[in-house]
Amino acid sequence: MRRRLAALLCCLLCLTGCATLAPPYETPAPASSSHWPAGAAYPTLADNAGPLAMHLPLGQVFPDQRLQQLLSLAIANNRDLRQAVIAIEQSRAQFQIEGAALLPQVDAEAQGYRERRPADLSGTGQSRITSEYRAGLGVSAYELDLFGRIRSLRDQALQTYLATEEARRAVHIGLVAEVASAWLTLAADQEHLRLARETLTSQEASYRLIQSRYDAGISSALDLHQAQTSVDNARIDIARYSRLVAQDQNALTLLVGSAIPANLLPERLQDIRIAISEPAIGLPSQVLLQRPDILQAEHQLRAAYANIGAARAAFFPSIHLLGSFGSASAELTDLFQAGSLAWSFTPQISVPIFDAQRNRLRLRVAETERDLLLARYDKAIQTAFREVADALAAFGTLDTQLQAQRSLVDATANSYNLSQARYQQGIDSYLNVLDSQRALYRAQQELISTELGRQLNRTSLYRALGGGWYTSEPS
Repeated sequence: MRRRLAALLCCLLCLTGCATLAPPYETPAPASSSHWPAGAAYPTLADNAGPLAMHLPLGQVFPDQRLQQLLSLAIANNRDLRQAVIAIEQSRAQFQIEGAALLPQVDAEAQGYRERRPADLSGTGQSRITSEYRAGLGVSAYELDLFGRIRSLRDQALQTYLATEEARRAVHIGLVAEVASAWLTLAADQEHLRLARETLTSQEASYRLIQSRYDAGISSALDLHQAQTSVDNARIDIARYSRLVAQDQNALTLLVGSAIPANLLPERLQDIRIAISEPAIGLPSQVLLQRPDILQAEHQLRAAYANIGAARAAFFPSIHLLGSFGSASAELTDLFQAGSLAWSFTPQISVPIFDAQRNRLRLRVAETERDLLLARYDKAIQTAFREVADALAAFGTLDTQLQAQRSLVDATANSYNLSQARYQQGIDSYLNVLDSQRALYRAQQELISTELGRQLNRTSLYRALGGGWYTSEPS
């Protein structure tokens, strides 16, 4: 009998290894163009970029030592990244719980009781005391996974866990890009503040000169008031950029998650380099599918497929096994004596007959969720394609724009110097000097903004390509 029981249990356990009822998963075709956009705004790209599984170290992309230390602080202290790590631990534990349901739960059991029955209830007309003691192993409500319901739930938990891991990678890459961008923005606003202070010093000197000329009757009141407007505009910019620098530092502190040492703050924007040269990034299908947000969306889609398998399995009978094996005796001293062997085996089968269409509706919900996640997956790929294309368009034009802006600064500086000389010689009015000075100041401000845009574009490209899924050499 025992052999038959063991053989039956083995057969049932083998049946639980059957395939699930989940629909077969096929990776959706990327909902984007098969090639990157081309044109005057875009750099020349190489389709055969070599191994795409090479993730560049942060030190190679961001060679500035201060920025590297700041990124290390952010990775250690940022609260968003910490939440993502905790979510991974939660998903891992849930996956382990679902996987454990595939194996029976065996518990050691021991129990005993004594009972006195009065004479009018004993059946013999006399009071009676009965005792029973049991000890052994028991299996409680083990479900035979004949139709893959538990396996589907385990697969769903696994894909959810993998999705949270990719979410952590996305948060990590986003954090690096945001810290670098905030650090660069702080450097640019410090440059703007430095330029405003230098301009104020120069304009105050010009104002004092015109004041003396006015007192001597050489310059007009109009010249004096025009000079005053330049001084006031510089003061306004100093106040504005002082505020922006303080706000930039606050934003950077929030991203890093701790106080920022003064020696890690940026200095001159022109001395900072993001080491990304001409990108050779391969085809869109090779690059986009490696982004962590795309991988996250795909794992969520796989989880939805597994959930459909669990919903389908609910239409079929479920079998639960309960049993125990051990010793039983009326006396505690005889519990483990010969002849005290006791066992029980209680299979239970449940067949759905009438559920008011609950199972059908649950299946419909699971299928609708699959369709929704498929649409989100397509949208994620399209968004990623647009982000990379935008970053490439900026990459292909900002260097030319920066060169032209530098030339414009040189030309307006020469114009300003000439207008000052003509004014001092009495050839032109101070209005021409003021116009030249304003043009130079705007050109210098735009040069700082263009340099910032160039550096931010490198950071955006790093993020858009999934944190380094491309080939590059330091520049």
